[in-house]
Amino acid sequence: MSRAKELSADQFRRMQLTELDMLVDFDRVCRKNGISYVLFGGSLLGAVRHQGYIPWDDDADIGMLREDYERFKAHMDELDPAVCYFQDHDTDPEYRWGYGKLRRTGTKYVRVGQEHLKCKTGIFVDVFPLDDIPLSLPGQILQDWHCFCLRKILWSEVARVNSRGFWKCWFTLLSKIPASFAFAGYERYARKSRNSSPNRVRCLSFPATGTLYKKNPIRERYGMPKAWFTDRAEYSFEGKTFYSSREYDTVLRYIYGDYWQLPDEKGREQHSPFSEIEFPAE
Repeated sequence: MSRAKELSADQFRRMQLTELDMLVDFDRVCRKNGISYVLFGGSLLGAVRHQGYIPWDDDADIGMLREDYERFKAHMDELDPAVCYFQDHDTDPEYRWGYGKLRRTGTKYVRVGQEHLKCKTGIFVDVFPLDDIPLSLPGQILQDWHCFCLRKILWSEVARVNSRGFWKCWFTLLSKIPASFAFAGYERYARKSRNSSPNRVRCLSFPATGTLYKKNPIRERYGMPKAWFTDRAEYSFEGKTFYSSREYDTVLRYIYGDYWQLPDEKGREQHSPFSEIEFPAE
């Protein structure tokens, strides 16, 4: 494993502005084609609390209902290739995550412990597809467990290199299962997802958002109302205008609890130590 590095203050701000360029181009394509998206997670919190990035946040997150996500993929070639491109397991066969990324053209960003992966790298913005979960609580729990297993199959290619002892053996065995098996499992759920259905939604290839804040009732923990992604308003973010949920207060309390309370210094660390980085040419 390579030595972990951290961004300097100047690099940190440059990272944020590089991601902002991608958000602007993504927003352009979505507005042009009537595709719905929302700034989500820390990006929504930043828009509400800071009118831009959280000062110590080095990434950006987008959420889309499945049908909108697939519509965007149908128009991804309209992204400005000088700015960014869209990456998922359909566009990059070596990619091992169940959600997509916008990657900044002409950059490199390699996370510590992932140097051996063969997928394309680059400064990125995460794009999370939100899929239907079952209406019943037992069904939600079973689906959550199934998706946890699929996620670990994909993660095993990283974990087998970075683990020791029993877990190294376990993840080495798990890595023998083709990534296509896990993607097929997620796709079975995705094919059933509809914007018009009454089901709650979540990103199936990521831990359920409602589990981040443990006080959420168990019947709400595994999924979010679709209205959070369809009833939208515009927000100022770094001097630009993007869409996010009109019910920002409800969404942020679901994720963070008292989101106005700033974290202590330990909670203000960079998210992902890296081993290599290259910014776009100026």
